[in-house]
Amino acid sequence: MKVKIEVIAAPGCRKCAGAQSELRAVAASVLGEDRLVWREVNVLEEFDYAVALGVLSMPAIAVNGELKFSSLPTPEQFRTLLSPLASC
Repeated sequence: MKVKIEVIAAPGCRKCAGAQSELRAVAASVLGEDRLVWREVNVLEEFDYAVALGVLSMPAIAVNGELKFSSLPTPEQFRTLLSPLASC
């Protein structure tokens, strides 16, 4: 089963950009590249989608269409969330 991870952020956010590559690496190591669907959502272009997810601050992370983090998680928090999905 593929796992869809969406990072909702604003363009130009240095904090967001710096963390995205690290979090993507964590996701790939836990799930494997073949099961990972990584999508970076520009909140300015997809504002309605972000609101529908419940995003109140950025960066936010949704997994399989459900908001999981409304602020930037640590790599360990992200790994903990994804680990149970690795065995699905």
